[in-house]
Amino acid sequence: MSWIENRFEDGLIITSVDWAINWARRSSVWPMTFGLACCAIEMMAFAASRFDVDRFGAGAFRATPRQADLMIVAGTVTYKMASRLRRLYHQMPDPKYVMAMGACTVGGGPYFKHGYHVVKGVDLVVPVDVYVPGCPPRPEALIEGLLRLQDKISRQTIARPAGEPTPVGVARSPVVAHTPLATS
Repeated sequence: MSWIENRFEDGLIITSVDWAINWARRSSVWPMTFGLACCAIEMMAFAASRFDVDRFGAGAFRATPRQADLMIVAGTVTYKMASRLRRLYHQMPDPKYVMAMGACTVGGGPYFKHGYHVVKGVDLVVPVDVYVPGCPPRPEALIEGLLRLQDKISRQTIARPAGEPTPVGVARSPVVAHTPLATS
């Protein structure tokens, strides 16, 4: 094997495999519909022809968690619904991502102070990758959140240093999607 030694940089093959895998994951995100309240209407508009989320590779909304890799939680999460949300999250195959859409999902919304039945943020139930604030957020903000998630997916790696155990609960660093207000 002397002819192949010292011809490649360290990590070249892993980097190329990372790029190919991340490109495929980023370009074919399959969201699962989990609309709980008024934010679901904006999520439907996000998937409709005017905003055309298919051009970003995320148009195949799935009705089952076993075929989805992105859970868009849109709306008010109650304590009664939290266990079902967690069950659906655990049924999704790895790698899986969660997008919190709307003020009620992110932090309880207007029910935060007086609502005993509302979870004060979906991140208490499942780990969130991208937060999309607003009440309800516009479809453009959801597109921005999807683009931020795709950037996050493209930075992942399959490499693990030698001797490091397989991660069980990988800590995630959430991203907040901000979009400028449209001017007329």
